[in-house]
Amino acid sequence: MGFRVQNSVSSNGTVWRLDNQYSALLSIMMWILIVQMIVPDGFNYNALLTGDLPTSGSAVSRMIWLSLLAGGSLFVLWRAGLGWLLIRCMNPFLLLFIALAIASVAWSIDPALTVRRLVRLVTFVLVCAAFVLSGWHARRFQNVVRPVLTLVLFGSIIFCLGWPTLAIHQETSAELIGAWHGLATQKNGLGALACFGVIFWFHGWLTREVKTLSALFGGGVAATCLVFSRSSTSLVTTIVIMLLLFMLLRLPDYLRSARSFVVSCLVVVILVYALAILKLIPGLSAILEPIMALTGKDMTFTGRTEIWSIISDHIRLHPLLGTGYAAYWTAVPMIGKDSYEFIARMGGFYPGSSHNGYLEVINDLGWIGLICLLGYIFMYVRQSLKLMAIDVNQGALYLALFFQQAITNLSESHWFDVQSVDFVIMTLATLSIARGLLDHQLRLAFGNPITHTHRFVRGVTDRRYNQPAQSPRYKVWAP
Repeated sequence: MGFRVQNSVSSNGTVWRLDNQYSALLSIMMWILIVQMIVPDGFNYNALLTGDLPTSGSAVSRMIWLSLLAGGSLFVLWRAGLGWLLIRCMNPFLLLFIALAIASVAWSIDPALTVRRLVRLVTFVLVCAAFVLSGWHARRFQNVVRPVLTLVLFGSIIFCLGWPTLAIHQETSAELIGAWHGLATQKNGLGALACFGVIFWFHGWLTREVKTLSALFGGGVAATCLVFSRSSTSLVTTIVIMLLLFMLLRLPDYLRSARSFVVSCLVVVILVYALAILKLIPGLSAILEPIMALTGKDMTFTGRTEIWSIISDHIRLHPLLGTGYAAYWTAVPMIGKDSYEFIARMGGFYPGSSHNGYLEVINDLGWIGLICLLGYIFMYVRQSLKLMAIDVNQGALYLALFFQQAITNLSESHWFDVQSVDFVIMTLATLSIARGLLDHQLRLAFGNPITHTHRFVRGVTDRRYNQPAQSPRYKVWAP
C-alpha cells in the first residue's frame, strides 16, 4: 500500500503493523446487520399488508442476531489491545448512555423488553467496533455503507415496479396513498434510507471519490426512492444537507475558517428548535412565533402535537430516569401497558413511537438520558470538527450525517433506537470517527504502519501473528 518502512519504527523501537485479517468478513457482517435492520423478519411483506406482524423474531432471525453478537464479541476480544485504545478515543457519552440503558433494567416498566433491546444495542456496538478494528483506512466507512444502501434502494425500485401491492402502501389515508416503502417497512423508513443514499453519493462526487457517472446512477436511484416515498421530512433534510456539504467542501479558501462557527450555529439552532417545540423550557417557544406566522403551521410542521402531549404526560410521572430503555412501546398495543393510553385517547390510533427522537430519549431514560444525548451530540460535533482539521472530506461526511439525524429526529425517533437502521449507521460513524482520530495519534507516534508483506525491518523479522521480534532493540506492535 505504499507505506514507508523506515517511518514505521519509533524512537523506542516499536513497529506499528497494519492488519487486514478478516476485514472482508467484517464488511459482510456489517452488510448483514444493515439489511437485517431494514427488511421485515423473514422478508414477510404480506404481514405488513395484513397488519399481522409477529411479536417476536423467527428462529432464523434469532440465529442471525446471535451470530452477529458472537462474531463481534470474539473479534473485539481478539483485538483487545487496539480495542482499548479505541475506547479511549470514543465519544464518552455513548458509553455513558449504554451504561445508563443497562442500569435502567432495575426500574424498567417492562424489564424483559428492555433486556431484549439491550442485546441489540450491545450487538450494534460490538459489530461496529469489530468493523473498525481491522483493515481500517480513511474511506472504509463510506466504501462499505454506500454500496449496501444503494443495493437496497435499487432493490426497492424493482420491488415497487414488480410487486406494487407488497411494496407500496395500500392504506387509504391521504399521506400514504401511493407512497413507496420498498424493501423497508414504511415510507418514512425508505425516505430516510434514500436521504442517506443521496448524502453518500453527493459527498463521494464532491470529494471525487466516485466517478461522475457512478454518482449520477447511485444518486439517481436514491433520489427516485426519495421522491416516491413521499417523505417530506427526508426531502427537506436532503436539500439542507446537500447545501451544507457543498458549503463545507467547496467554499473558497478565505471562507473555510468560518466552517466551525457555521456548524456550531447550526447545532445551536436545531437544539433550540427541538427544545422549543417540545416545550421543555418555559417561554422558549415564543421565539418561534414569527416562523409559525409566516408558514401558517404549528411548530411541529407534522401534526404530531397530540402524540407529543400524551408522551409528555407520561414523562411527568417519571421525569428523572424515565421508565426504562425501550420499555414503553410494544410491537402491538396491549391492555395494561402504559402505551395503551394512545388507543384510549386517539380513537384507536397507535403511533408505535414518540415521533421525536429527543422526546423518546426522555421518555425512556428521563432528564438524565437527555443530558447523555446532548453530551453525545456535543462530543460528536467536536470530534468531527477535530477530524475535519486532519481530513476535511471525512469530517464533512460525519457532520452531514449528524445534521441529517438532528433534523429528522424532530419528527421521527431514531436517536439510540435499536429498531432503526439510522442508529446502526450513526454508531458506526461514531466509532469510525474514533478510529480516525486514533489513527492520527498512532501516525504521529509511530509514523505510517507497515503491512505483513514487509518481512524485514532493519534486520528484524516482522512475525505476522503479533509475536515479538527476535532483537531486543525492536519489537513488532500490532495491538
